[in-house]
Amino acid sequence: MTRDLPVLGSALIAQPATTRKRDVRQGIWIESVTIVWMVIEASVAISVGFATRSVSLQGFGIDSIVELIAGGILLWRLLIEQQGGSVERIEQAEKRASWVTAFSLFALAVYIVGDSAWSFFTHTRPEASWWGVGLAIAAALIMPLLWQGKLRIARRIGSAALKADAACSVTCAYMSLTLLAGLLLNRFFGWWWADPLAALGLVYFLIQEGREALHEAQTGETCHCGHEECHND
Repeated sequence: MTRDLPVLGSALIAQPATTRKRDVRQGIWIESVTIVWMVIEASVAISVGFATRSVSLQGFGIDSIVELIAGGILLWRLLIEQQGGSVERIEQAEKRASWVTAFSLFALAVYIVGDSAWSFFTHTRPEASWWGVGLAIAAALIMPLLWQGKLRIARRIGSAALKADAACSVTCAYMSLTLLAGLLLNRFFGWWWADPLAALGLVYFLIQEGREALHEAQTGETCHCGHEECHND
């Protein structure tokens, strides 16, 4: 059974002030945790990715930077509400977060396609790295927890941008599993092509995220991706 988010203005009116303040504080906390994790994720993935010539790790790390930027803007949106900002200002912050996320994700998808094509053409062999494997496992465990927290708070406060960010979190979990598969195939079987292939697999998720963010930025509506994770209670 699906359930749409309440309109932001309606949510502000319908929800008791004390309850909403508590939910906004929880949103600020979970976005702060997300930002800290994204800094760690991006730092490890990019540094190890370039050191080992792993396209999938590089793409995963740059995606973390995109999510870091989007998380920062979303944190700003929540802080605006906490400080008593108007509905119009909050909605403007939500749209800005969605536009930045959408265009950044599309740009990253183009980068990964080009880099993967170059790796296939040159037969670039990435070095095996347990750091990358460990990061992928950690992300696969952490991101679903962040997704659940964000989705719960988004429904309470009627934030389409926070719901879109929750979708990014669960997508990141799927991406980490794709990354893990590519890294392990290269590690144990020496299949160098598994790394750029896994990177191309990330592109599917990036385009889905980008389309959802673009839809929200243009219409202010919640995502229509059809993912069960986005709609089910």
